[in-house]
Amino acid sequence: MRRQSLLIAAALAIPAILAASSPKLLLSWKNPDYSGTTHFSNILVLALNGKAENRAEFEDELVAAIARPGVQATQSYVFLPRPNATPIDMKDLKELIQEQKFDAIVVARLTKAQVKTTYVPGEVYNPYPLYGNFYGYYSAVSPLVYSPGYMEKEKLAQVETNFYATAKPDGELVWTGTTNTFDGNSPMKAIKGLVKVVIDALEKENVISRKP
Repeated sequence: MRRQSLLIAAALAIPAILAASSPKLLLSWKNPDYSGTTHFSNILVLALNGKAENRAEFEDELVAAIARPGVQATQSYVFLPRPNATPIDMKDLKELIQEQKFDAIVVARLTKAQVKTTYVPGEVYNPYPLYGNFYGYYSAVSPLVYSPGYMEKEKLAQVETNFYATAKPDGELVWTGTTNTFDGNSPMKAIKGLVKVVIDALEKENVISRKP
């Protein structure tokens, strides 16, 4: 009964653990001093750092999520292709925003990207919890199965996303959000979750209109 209760408790805990490892916003802040337009129709999406393929995937997903009637979004890599660890020339970025008449820019950056290594010790499994004499003891210990220890690597990430209006020469912050530290072992899965929480926050704060 005790073993069954432990198994049930573990099963119930799994969804909570999985939920805790997915992207969520710890901070969502809209600039109360922003007094410019509240309707943005031409938005540039820029992933600032990280691997090139992950940046491209994030930009693709966020562009698709932003797009709605009257609003279009474009990936930065369409105009500014960048290999890994290649910075953007600010002069080129400013000229791009002016030439393409972007009225807003969404910028996301990894604020944390680390690998946590944990040693998981081996375990001894005994299918017979009780034995009271030698023969019972021998029968219990003879089928023991030993599971050796191993090293487990966990990738952790945290992302900050900012939404800027471009009407002023240097841009003006409209909204900013920062996620929790989430599971980054599957970048593509994490990106989809990240895009969802960002879009939900932008819609909630009326930075972009809700999809019909």
